[in-house]
Amino acid sequence: MWLGPEEVLVANALWVTERANPFFVLQRRRGHGKGGGLTGLLVGTLDVVLDSSARVAPYRILHQTQESQVYWTVACGSSRKEITKHWEWLENNLLQTLSIFDSEEDITTFVKGKIHGIIAEENKNLQPQGDEDPGKFKEAELKMRKQFGMPEGEKLVNYYSCSFWKGRVPRQGWLYLTVNHLCFYSFLLGKEVSLVVQWVDVTRLEKNATLLFPESIRVDTRDRELFFSMFLNIGETFKLMEQLANLAMRQLLDSEGFLEDKAQPRPLRPHRNISALKRDLDARAKNECYRATFRLPQDERLDGHTGCTLWTPFNKLHIPGQMFISNNYICFASKEEDACHLIIPLREVTIVEKADSSSVLPSPLSISTKSKMTFLFANLKDRDFLVQRISDFLQKTPSKQPGSRKASVGDPAPEPLPGPQEASELPASPSSPLRSQPSLGAQEVPTASQGLLKVFQKSSPMEDLGAKGAKEKMKEESWNIHFFEYGRGMCMYRTARTRELVLKGIPESLRGELWLLFSGAWNEMVTHPGYYAELVEKSTGKYTLATEEIERDLHRSMPEHPAFQNELGIAALRRVLTAYAFRNPTIGYCQAMNIVTSVLLLYGSEEEAFWLLVALCERMLPDYYNTRVVGALVDQGIFEELTRDLLPRLSEKMQDLGVIASISLSWFLTLFLSVMPFESAVVIVDCFFYEGIKVILQVALAVLDANMEQLLGCSDEGEAMTVLGRYLDNVVNKQSISPPIPHLHALLTSGDDPPAQVDIFDLLKVSYEKFSSLRADDIEQMRFKQRLKVIQSLEDTAKRSVVRAIPGDIGFSIEELEDLYMVFKAKHMASQYWGSSRTAAVHRDPSLPYLEQYRIDASQFRELFASLTPWACGSHTPVLAGRMFRLLDQNKDSLINFKEFVTGMSEMYHGDLTEKLKALYKLHLPPALSPEEAESALEATHYFTEDSSSEDLDLFLPWEAQEAPPGEEQEGRGNEDAQEKRGEEKGTSPPDYRHYLRAWAREKEARRETIKDLPKMNQEQFIELCKTLYTMFSEDPAEQALYHAIATVASLLLRIGEVGKRFSAAARPPPRAGEDAEPEPAAGDPQARAGGDAHAGKAAPGSPPAGEGGRGEGRGSPSQPASQPASDDEAKDDLSMSSYSVVSAGSLPGEDPDPDPAGEDADADPARSPAARPRARPAGTVDADWSISFEQILASVLTEAALVDFFEKRADIAPKIREQKAVERPCSASSEPEPAGGAG
Repeated sequence: MWLGPEEVLVANALWVTERANPFFVLQRRRGHGKGGGLTGLLVGTLDVVLDSSARVAPYRILHQTQESQVYWTVACGSSRKEITKHWEWLENNLLQTLSIFDSEEDITTFVKGKIHGIIAEENKNLQPQGDEDPGKFKEAELKMRKQFGMPEGEKLVNYYSCSFWKGRVPRQGWLYLTVNHLCFYSFLLGKEVSLVVQWVDVTRLEKNATLLFPESIRVDTRDRELFFSMFLNIGETFKLMEQLANLAMRQLLDSEGFLEDKAQPRPLRPHRNISALKRDLDARAKNECYRATFRLPQDERLDGHTGCTLWTPFNKLHIPGQMFISNNYICFASKEEDACHLIIPLREVTIVEKADSSSVLPSPLSISTKSKMTFLFANLKDRDFLVQRISDFLQKTPSKQPGSRKASVGDPAPEPLPGPQEASELPASPSSPLRSQPSLGAQEVPTASQGLLKVFQKSSPMEDLGAKGAKEKMKEESWNIHFFEYGRGMCMYRTARTRELVLKGIPESLRGELWLLFSGAWNEMVTHPGYYAELVEKSTGKYTLATEEIERDLHRSMPEHPAFQNELGIAALRRVLTAYAFRNPTIGYCQAMNIVTSVLLLYGSEEEAFWLLVALCERMLPDYYNTRVVGALVDQGIFEELTRDLLPRLSEKMQDLGVIASISLSWFLTLFLSVMPFESAVVIVDCFFYEGIKVILQVALAVLDANMEQLLGCSDEGEAMTVLGRYLDNVVNKQSISPPIPHLHALLTSGDDPPAQVDIFDLLKVSYEKFSSLRADDIEQMRFKQRLKVIQSLEDTAKRSVVRAIPGDIGFSIEELEDLYMVFKAKHMASQYWGSSRTAAVHRDPSLPYLEQYRIDASQFRELFASLTPWACGSHTPVLAGRMFRLLDQNKDSLINFKEFVTGMSEMYHGDLTEKLKALYKLHLPPALSPEEAESALEATHYFTEDSSSEDLDLFLPWEAQEAPPGEEQEGRGNEDAQEKRGEEKGTSPPDYRHYLRAWAREKEARRETIKDLPKMNQEQFIELCKTLYTMFSEDPAEQALYHAIATVASLLLRIGEVGKRFSAAARPPPRAGEDAEPEPAAGDPQARAGGDAHAGKAAPGSPPAGEGGRGEGRGSPSQPASQPASDDEAKDDLSMSSYSVVSAGSLPGEDPDPDPAGEDADADPARSPAARPRARPAGTVDADWSISFEQILASVLTEAALVDFFEKRADIAPKIREQKAVERPCSASSEPEPAGGAG
């Protein structure tokens, strides 16, 4: 490639001059190409270690002038061919011109101008491709692709200089992080290390420091451990590796999510030396962090953030922190974690204005909202730009204000707090119209317009509740004071004081409102008016697997609560769960969702409960409720890790008892609602909506800590479960004003001596005192680590399940099947890497059974077939692979699963000669053989000369006589059908089961397919079979013997086919006068009928009857035997050459066999004269009546020892699998094989 001219001061250091003229020098890098000795090795090492090769190709051209010592680079090349092309262009176009100049300065100026012109011209022709990566980065990407044989679709994210520890020796080189792979390359003094690891294979990724490896990154896969160290910025590298591994895990978990995420936002201002992809991944990480911190909807994108101060009126301070701006929100987070958080939705903003600057308040910005709150930010660096951005976003914010739960949308306060009189009336009035609707399930409009608790709880005035009522009243008063000081609604200042109030318990009357605010569900509800009602309407009356599961669980959802002992509560729960299953079919419905949703319905309307459920499933508890409860398993792993760190005494005992796995899933999935009395668990849910998963982990640790001594004394899992169950049943909420609801779990664990009661607020207090060191960032870090473990162990489970589903008679060992599964899965994943439009990528559904999850299409199967098949057929291999694919794809969806794939492989590797031949035979019949392929066989038919049956046909009479003509075969089938029908009529089993029994019987019979079931093969298909066999033998050591054998067998079979044709012709009645003499193919022979339109010509008026040679296909007829060869050997020798030509038709263009070697005999035989031949086949047509059966092919093959040996030879698939795995990259055609040193 041409380069913008740059100065080179020392031209010959590390370079060898290969060509020179007065103005230019062509040089080769030392160490590149042959030879080079020690200097070459040193230069090669330096290139890798110092990354000079990312900038310097192995060849370059320098411009020089005789007087000057300064050289200028003008071109470089990765190959001699490329650089020679540039050299020749310079010699042909510039040398003559340059010799005219007098001044050397003018020469240099002219050359530089010319080169810049060429580069500009080349760039003009290139289409701009979105975000342009920096030049140096592009070169590194090209080098990576060349080095590791990656295709164009594999994008490099970033590359780093580091050391890879091979044993105890560090190898300095370059780590390339691509979207799907981690690659490392090092070249030290002639020793090369090349590594490629797929992110989806990573089982562990962590940053650690040991005595052996100073601050290193450890990457584990299933079969090796890799250590990388000596990074310039290990933090940045590790963060990026984490992101890429996370994306890969997301892909394993749910391919669709990954594919959607691929569309990343384009950056506004590109940076130097950072790839567009790296910028996008950084942006994605910031977006995720921003959304998690402020509980914002999933589609919110961070636009930017800046340092500032916020005036907090409640304590009269300017608090330093960061302001974040996105398309719908302005948020603020203080530097001190608990000092202040603020979320201002742009839909609430009325005025944004720049206040006057002063020394006390530099660059202030005032933002006012509809709820009459004003926020004052100061110390903004680029205030004008910021105001412009906010103004742009405000213009895009929709102005319409949907109806909401109260008068002012931005201020989600409920109806005024009821006084004593109002409170007693609440349950009666809203419930009366609702109760008069008995058939609520059929209604389309949501009915539970307020929390079910208000409808069903017969609450008495606060005064009657005594101390509890007074406590509740105090709580409400505290929150009202808080609202007055800190604001109410979305724009509330959230501080340490807010957390204190939440920990003291949210009053019943405010619970629904505050859950909506703290979870962020309020934002989504307000911005999607009418969405829930629409979903309810769509889902009503629809039947899916999810709705069936929902119906089954409805009456198990808090059955002890009066709200769910009648149709109103049940119908509301049904609608919310069904609407969510329709919104998010990837989750649909999962057990435990019913328990959580029923509690949400107690404190909010149906629509509010729906949006709270959305916030829970999609943001606060990610992946908890999918089919494999991955999120809960991940947090269970974190819980185990925290137990090890914080309760070391107990940890080992719990592991031995195996308790953690049993308890934690129910605790996490239902947020303790299923294991604790309702009034107590709701307090934990309050804290959960404010603090997130941290609270659940803290409480779980506190429960174990409180029961430590008893648990250490337990002898088995059951005893430990009883101890914990009884403890949790006795966690009480003494402040609850609701009547106590009997807890079903408690009835099972009650004993003679119930344990002492534990107050829920005491438990929470202890959990915060002992375990509050947990931080959200740490939990996310631990989640990543555990997610790798959990998903990889699920993948291993899937692998074992799939392998178990493969029938035992398949022939492969368990290890071979597991290896084949990994190869098959890698091929499926490749379709998602580089071909998101491919069918397999689109069709993958993680909710399917394991066997159906990974499937491959025809092109992927061709690649696997080529590398694994024992039947290598050279250029014919892809054709054979295509046929095998069509044969295996029984449901015709253009995809095959692992079971089908293994079946195909097994047919080639296992089984005797008959089985292998049968597989080959089926590959040359429909559906494996497509019509287009059959037609291509016509090109070979002019090698089938008309004397095919010239030898004595009586020789084959006994064979043909044993074959039933097609008509009889058809008749036999008819009889079977009739018998089956009669059997059905006589059948005594109930009619409901007979259909299934018959289907099952048919399925069983299909497995025991015999050679009698195989249809006959017509001439076109037989030619294709011969072609395949010919190509299959081309690389075999016994090549010549096999060719001779197949030629002999082919000739034999051709003559057998002719005999069969004559017999079928003799069995037919002669045509009546006035009709065509051309016979129809046998009705029972679809193969023959398929080729029926191939023959041409009509019978001549004077044609003899078909049985008397009127068919004219052979030189004689059964009644006219020709001379017989002296011996079988002679017959073979006579036939071998002509049949060889037949087999290799189209492969050997030099051969031109005589198209009619029977010319003389034709003249001698009056029956063969042109007038007497009614229907001669023109060249290039196929005889439609010719057919051959599998038994005949098998019998013929058995006569040749070479063929028997070839098909009986055992092949081992293990080396081929190893080869396929060693090429750990999907497109390795351009790359050299990985050296043994790369195994790590």
